[in-house]
Amino acid sequence: MDLSHKFKNLTFNTRHDRVAGLGNPEGSQRALNMLFAIRTIQERTGRDLGATFLSGTTISNSLTELYLLFKYLRPQEMERQNLKTFDAWAAVFAKKSIDYEFSVTNEIVQKERFRYFIKVPELAAFYSEITDFRTAADIGIDRPEKNEILHNIPPTPDQTAFIDRLVQFAKTGDGELLFRGKLTDREDKAKMLIATDYARKMSLDMRMVDPTRFGDHVDNKASHCARMIADYYYKYDRHKGTQFVFSDLSTYKAGEWNVYSEVKRKLVEDHGIPAHEVRFIQEAASSESMRKRMIGEMQEGRIRVMFGSTEMLGTGVNAQKKCVAIHHLDCPWRPSDLTQRDGRGIRTGNEVAKYYADNKVDVILYAVEKSLDAYKFGLLHNKQLFIQQLKSNNMGARTIDEGAMDEKTGMNFSEYVAILSGNTELLEKARLEKKITTLESERQAFVRGKSSSRYKLDDILEKVEKNSGLIERIGKDLENFKSRVQLNEDGSYKNPIQLDGVQGGDIKFIGKHLNHIADTARTVNEFDKIGSLYGFDLLVKSETSMKDGFDMVQNRFYVRGEGDYLYQYNYGNLATDPRLAAQNFINALGTIEPTLEKFQQENEKLTKDIPILREVVDSTWRKEPELSILRSELTDLDRKIQLSLKPIEENEGQPVNEVTADKKQSPEDNRQPLQTNSGQPYIPARLREIADNSGGRFVIGTVGSSPPKVENPAPKGIKL
Repeated sequence: MDLSHKFKNLTFNTRHDRVAGLGNPEGSQRALNMLFAIRTIQERTGRDLGATFLSGTTISNSLTELYLLFKYLRPQEMERQNLKTFDAWAAVFAKKSIDYEFSVTNEIVQKERFRYFIKVPELAAFYSEITDFRTAADIGIDRPEKNEILHNIPPTPDQTAFIDRLVQFAKTGDGELLFRGKLTDREDKAKMLIATDYARKMSLDMRMVDPTRFGDHVDNKASHCARMIADYYYKYDRHKGTQFVFSDLSTYKAGEWNVYSEVKRKLVEDHGIPAHEVRFIQEAASSESMRKRMIGEMQEGRIRVMFGSTEMLGTGVNAQKKCVAIHHLDCPWRPSDLTQRDGRGIRTGNEVAKYYADNKVDVILYAVEKSLDAYKFGLLHNKQLFIQQLKSNNMGARTIDEGAMDEKTGMNFSEYVAILSGNTELLEKARLEKKITTLESERQAFVRGKSSSRYKLDDILEKVEKNSGLIERIGKDLENFKSRVQLNEDGSYKNPIQLDGVQGGDIKFIGKHLNHIADTARTVNEFDKIGSLYGFDLLVKSETSMKDGFDMVQNRFYVRGEGDYLYQYNYGNLATDPRLAAQNFINALGTIEPTLEKFQQENEKLTKDIPILREVVDSTWRKEPELSILRSELTDLDRKIQLSLKPIEENEGQPVNEVTADKKQSPEDNRQPLQTNSGQPYIPARLREIADNSGGRFVIGTVGSSPPKVENPAPKGIKL
């Protein structure tokens, strides 16, 4: 089945109904119909067979999609591994993360999501059992390289002020901060989704937040994009170079303000580009013929700049012939969407890139500083990396972090506030993790190559040693044969064959006797000596095989050298003609010299690879120090992030300890654990502040212990 990824929305049951990052457990009817069809076929065969899925994006966004793929294609194997449900599968391969945020009533509430995947190499091996994956490089497709450019844009004054409002909204849920009314109860539950959505709109253009309150700015994203597009337009004007511009937000609608029209206005008014050369794919939304005509005009270079969304300008648009640049005004949700966008220009048949742009296509990612742009692009790149590694079964890491953002629930509170507040630690963490994952994959490939080289070297050394022994023995046989052989007048070898029990040297009679032996001998897989020639023993061996239910016996004839090496002619089979049968052994002796040359040549060829393989086996991976440094940096950064992000710490398994908050904490102490009499518990800054103001004390106990006595309890509404 082609385009199988369109059937990934399959139903599944889970008890984790309040955990983010799972997709839609209810699924679609189309996917359920597909499951019924596949199960019917599998029940007939009694095995996990009968269906073939074809797709370039079997995993489009998350590793949770793998469970559904296995559910379709490997039900019996999943049952054998006792992974009968999603929860059983998740218990083995997934791990929940916990985040904390303040509700509108100022309570600390817990938020969970499936974010981490563990035992990833085993998961990749399971996946590789049912997949055959080939990249463009594997099959030698000639297409341009991607030259990715992250274009950072400083926030405008309006964006800077609105970022502060977004941070406050994430903490309080006050909708008026975003110039909208108070949130309903339903909206409050989706507060972080709303916050994430407004952050995306803000970074694209402030007029998406409120078109009447905000206006144009010389340094907004539309202005930067227009300048970049114009630069490429004039640089490749002679070749009619074309460009794709993608945005899934603020798409073109006639008569309404939108980012597409705004960028076009700047291109026409500020940069002098003809309006008819800048088009929107949405103009052809109602007419397939017009859509094809627009794509054809772009292929020819009559349309130079095409705007569109991932859905409308992605799959099926083949207008790559003159593409020199691809612009991402916003970041899509899924790695597969980013791949589809880039694939409009990075594909076979891009002539302008090949001949005039060093066979590269520039891909520009527009990111407003202190927004979610850079984080989101980094997140997609990490996902793309591990999805690619999973497909090729080349995983370097055992654990994968899918990030803190999805289109169903938005972004988690802690990282959202940290990024918008200008905390670059999370972006640095994503950068480090990406580099570490890449290096770990390189090291794994190096170790596999080294191990393979070691096995190959051992095999070659064993073969060389074996061949050397044969060369020595066969060389002696050749010397003996040349010293004993007699020649006829025409230079051919004389054939003084002697058979045991046969008097005289009549060749025809000897040939008949040999044929008689071929018909009647039964040596039971042993070698029987039947004569001699030039001092070499002549042997026969009976070989038994089954044919049509009967035992068939075939006798083969050999000449044994002094080193027990066996020479044969015509695979040891005798000719039925007596004269030719009698010549079999002298012809076998004639193979001594070619056999010796064969082993000598093989050894010469094998020994050429030995120095190269020894160098690989003795080598060390030169990037190990770099990987160690990066891991150390990531550990330190993780520790720093955890102390700064989590307003509450789980303290499972610790004894009950009493903590007295009897003094004000300095700002520097906000990231340091508050010491107790045992040095164990950690009280977040928010709770310390409450304790200071109330003059009370908190008692921290283990989960399941009896409720301890609390003196001067905390104000109502604070959940510990």
